[in-house]
Amino acid sequence: MTDEPRLSARELLDHLDTTLSRGTRVRAVAALLAGLAGAVFVTSLWWSEPGPLPGRTRLSFALLTVFCLAWACYGGWLLTRRVPLFATEQVVAGWIALAASLVTTGITAFAAARSGVGLWAALAIGGLFVAAALTLTVRAHRRRAALLRRMRQLTQQDRPGGDR
Repeated sequence: MTDEPRLSARELLDHLDTTLSRGTRVRAVAALLAGLAGAVFVTSLWWSEPGPLPGRTRLSFALLTVFCLAWACYGGWLLTRRVPLFATEQVVAGWIALAASLVTTGITAFAAARSGVGLWAALAIGGLFVAAALTLTVRAHRRRAALLRRMRQLTQQDRPGGDR
């Protein structure tokens, strides 16, 4: 038995370093910059197209721009967090990736079906992206749930009458 005082779970959480790890900062900056660069690139392509574009093409450009801006917002949000995230950032990234892969697969499949070329290839490749994004999203939800469960267990142990 040591004479060191035991910290409660809340005290331990309060003592956590509130800065992001180097890897998290790098990922946040990469998401922010890639999102902004993608939004600028897609928007410049959209505006530089000659003549009026069909409605589906305008919708596709708009959706791609929205996804790029979503990644930029995610990177900015992650950089501004000063609290333990408990894997929330992975859940958010998973949902963005899943939405982007589903919509992109749908647009690509629609374009392939209209042109009569490569529908199965578009569905197969898009399906791989959707499956990967879905897998990462499910894993992120499970990891976050496990971390929150552990936090609740530690918090309950600190209460009077809790297990020590």
